Amino acid sequence: MTDAPKKSFPALPKWPFPRLWGARKPKVPVVRLYGAIGRMGPLKGGITLENAAPMLARAFGMRGISAVALAINSPGGSPVQSSLVAGRIRQLAEENEVPVFAFIEDVGASGGYWLATAADEIYADAGSIVGSIGVISQGFGFTAAIDKLGIERRVHTAGDNKSILDPFQPEKAKDVKLLKTLQLELHEVFKDHVRARRGEKLNGPEKELFSGLFWTGKPALERGLIDGIGDLRSVLRGRFGDKVKLPVVTPKKGFLQRRLGIGSSLEAAAAALPDALISAAGERALWSRYGL
Repeated sequence: MTDAPKKSFPALPKWPFPRLWGARKPKVPVVRLYGAIGRMGPLKGGITLENAAPMLARAFGMRGISAVALAINSPGGSPVQSSLVAGRIRQLAEENEVPVFAFIEDVGASGGYWLATAADEIYADAGSIVGSIGVISQGFGFTAAIDKLGIERRVHTAGDNKSILDPFQPEKAKDVKLLKTLQLELHEVFKDHVRARRGEKLNGPEKELFSGLFWTGKPALERGLIDGIGDLRSVLRGRFGDKVKLPVVTPKKGFLQRRLGIGSSLEAAAAALPDALISAAGERALWSRYGL
């Protein structure tokens, strides 16, 4: 009895099966960082590490990415949150060995520029507002209004400096001096970060660059604050080809947030409305500094 002849099968092509699926397209996930930096109220969250970290993790965690893009539109806000979010971007970029591109839209100023400098390259529109490397503290004084209304302010503290800069009390020189000291310390942290990230790209006297001034796109490019003029899609298509995929990474929302743009319940939203209005006014003031 003879053995039956063995059948032979053609060898399968090796991955990535180019005849079946074609070449893999470049992919650059886009993370949008929009609004003021810091907690802006219960109904509208600003840019914080808490809400940015999940988006960043999803972007850098995607398979087969060529880079990560940041779409930035922010007038600034909390220096601490600016530092934390920028720091997380750099950690993920280095851990995953992925380049980061930042694209400034209307404004990337103060903390918004801090976020942009977390990228390896920064681009802006010709009309974008860029810079404002400084620290600002804003508030109001209500002492005259209290006197006019006949209201008595009662403050009891344990600690001589517990009530510094109270807007319902006359401003004190020693309180202002302390505030200026804190601002100068924060300003140095900001300047050190920009120097470390932009290095020899910076062009111009530091007295001007770090004065809090801000510029439109072309003057910002001349000063080395950005690397080019251009929009996200055009720059990335030029860098990675016309077939590059640009998936947008957005925050995950609950049912009511998706349907109505509010929090966990209508009752909670109603209760939070006064704080939300105050927060909105504060955020509006940040944008208005840049004519927006």
